[in-house]
Amino acid sequence: MVLSELGKKISGALRKLANKTVVDEEALNEMLGEVCRALLEADVNVKLVQSLRQSVKKKVNLEELAAGVNRRKLIQKAVFDELCNMLNPGSSPPPLKKGKPNVVMFVGLQGNGKTTTCVKYAYYHQRKGWKTALVCADTFRAGAFDQLKQSATKARVPFYGSHTEIDPVKVATEGVNMFKKEKYELIIVDTSGRHKQDTALFDEMEQLAEAIQPNSIIFVMDGTMGQSVYDQALAFRQRVNVGSVIVTKLDGHAKGGGALSAVSATKSPITFIGTGEMLDDLEPFAPQSFVQRLLGLGDISGFVNAVKEAGVDQNPDILKRIQEGVLTLRDLYDQFQSVLKMGPMGKVLSMFPGMQDLIPKGKEREGTLRVKKFLSIMNSMTDEELDNPKVQFNQSRMIRISRGAGRDVKDVEDLLSEYKRLSKLVSRVGKNKALKTGDFSQLQRNMPQQLSRMMDPKMLQQMGGASGLQNLMKQFSSQFRG
Repeated sequence: MVLSELGKKISGALRKLANKTVVDEEALNEMLGEVCRALLEADVNVKLVQSLRQSVKKKVNLEELAAGVNRRKLIQKAVFDELCNMLNPGSSPPPLKKGKPNVVMFVGLQGNGKTTTCVKYAYYHQRKGWKTALVCADTFRAGAFDQLKQSATKARVPFYGSHTEIDPVKVATEGVNMFKKEKYELIIVDTSGRHKQDTALFDEMEQLAEAIQPNSIIFVMDGTMGQSVYDQALAFRQRVNVGSVIVTKLDGHAKGGGALSAVSATKSPITFIGTGEMLDDLEPFAPQSFVQRLLGLGDISGFVNAVKEAGVDQNPDILKRIQEGVLTLRDLYDQFQSVLKMGPMGKVLSMFPGMQDLIPKGKEREGTLRVKKFLSIMNSMTDEELDNPKVQFNQSRMIRISRGAGRDVKDVEDLLSEYKRLSKLVSRVGKNKALKTGDFSQLQRNMPQQLSRMMDPKMLQQMGGASGLQNLMKQFSSQFRG
């Protein structure tokens, strides 16, 4: 999780307050002191921190609170709301229109990760069904077109550029017009950056914007710069119509909080954050969801949306078999593919309350690699093996599968052990009458107890015990119904 240290300190301060016998003015000030110190350490501007403290104190007037009011929950909500307000500029980015050509121009200083972000942005939308293309209008930096070409090829996104043409306006115009004729829906234009905010950079930006008439201009900025990005974002916004901002290099940097809050202070909405070097290390940014995950509260609505986008809930045959208590290896194969579409495992787990630290730092990709390994093994199986749960996997069969997949027999055994464990879980779930009848209220009452008995105790504890699991089921029920 991005800014995990900041999240731990703030949630720790709130937890300490919740455990106090008496919640009075002294306890409130102590908690606010810890929260403010954590924000200042993350390089958040001191004026913004002071504003948060004053707003919380104003909302939570302990002397005027009626008897019986839950002070702990009231204070926690006030802190949560003010953190959301700090990251919310109060404006929305220009919307993209499906089925029509949308030209998006990327601007920013050199070294901010602009070219890499252009490709990630194209890849993100391509996975969602958009017909995307890239245009390299960076004729200033040597190797810019080669970098974009290499990354775009890896992402399988069409691109346009030139090694010989030095006029960025001409390259951008030709590329945009070509992709418009070919009916591309999202045309992303990468522009030149400089080492400092010089007049030539701004003049070139204005000329490009005039020539290609972008539907949206996205400013890419470096999250490691902390609150100093405020002046940078403001300078760009004053010269061109910046519609939104993408903050890069937020993976594990201490100054990320300052960068996020400073950009929002310019009234430019942050639409994405960069959290790594891989193609899928670009996360949509929404203040409320971000703060929920930051404080370990999870983001169930985000998880449900990810499930729906990945198509996990769109296979009626699998749901029917689960209701009957049956799971085939082909079902497992389909679900593994859907899980990969949802993004990195660490990101998915951070959407569940208390589970953001379940995967140790630096181990986030191991789960993804394990799933890919299992998929390659199942690709080596016959239709009978995939579709018939009664097939017996003897030693000779496992050797044949391992050789076909280029894996060790031990890897095949690991997959079959995982399949056996999940089959038992599905078998128990299938015996639940509420699941068969579609009685959500009964399912909500009975399922948490059954799941808590089957779950790893450490995982159950992370989620807040049986009561935490019950709340999670309630959130799931409301989200899927909605």
